[in-house]
Amino acid sequence: IMTFMLSNLALGAIITASSFHWFFAWIGLELNTLAIVPILAKQHHPRATESATKYFIIQATASSIIIFSSTFNAWQTGTWDILHLTAYPATILFTLALMMKLGIAPLHFWLPEVMQGTNMLSALIITTWQKLPPMSLLLLTANNMPTTILFLMA
Repeated sequence: IMTFMLSNLALGAIITASSFHWFFAWIGLELNTLAIVPILAKQHHPRATESATKYFIIQATASSIIIFSSTFNAWQTGTWDILHLTAYPATILFTLALMMKLGIAPLHFWLPEVMQGTNMLSALIITTWQKLPPMSLLLLTANNMPTTILFLMA
């Protein structure tokens, strides 16, 4: 089962990193989230369950903001292409959702609490592999993002 979940993590990251359509990028992010939750809750301990629940709620919220911002952008521009993120409200919402997914300040308060309830392998996966798909989306859309928000993220 662990091999299946780890392969789903890899598949979700590959789908997100290689997609140029908003819906497929969202599918990859959701696959990543759904694959890591059983890994986080593998320990039969209340802290692990709490950690997995917090992780799921934060990531699901960020994913819903991403699909909302991409829908708003598609409504404004007429295209679902990731490279055409030009609607300003969609850009702001998308950036905030990426900040939430990446655990970047000021939206980082969930990360230490999730890390405390997991084992070392799960914490390593959360802090490294789970950051790759949002970073690939950030790199794809960096040309269209406002520089002040990028400076805030840095």
